[in-house]
Amino acid sequence: MSPAANGATAERIRRVLGEHGRLSSDAATLDMDADLYQAGMTSHASVNVMLALEGEFDVEFPDHMLRRAVFASIAAIGAAIEELQKSGPQS
Repeated sequence: MSPAANGATAERIRRVLGEHGRLSSDAATLDMDADLYQAGMTSHASVNVMLALEGEFDVEFPDHMLRRAVFASIAAIGAAIEELQKSGPQS
């Protein structure tokens, strides 16, 4: 994730994680590279997080991005969102 997108985007990702990630740790205090699955996120919760991120950022995760690694950390999610926003609307 680029430094320019880091702050606002990360804050929005943290809010979504707090609402949908079912983390055992506070999303607001997690390191950008902390493993979200080790922080308590389950595969089921990651689906809810993905759907909430799609709504929050008005993007759609294509099939090739539906991998555990894409949702493993705040930094990884931010990089994926940045990539999706650069590529324009998904249809």
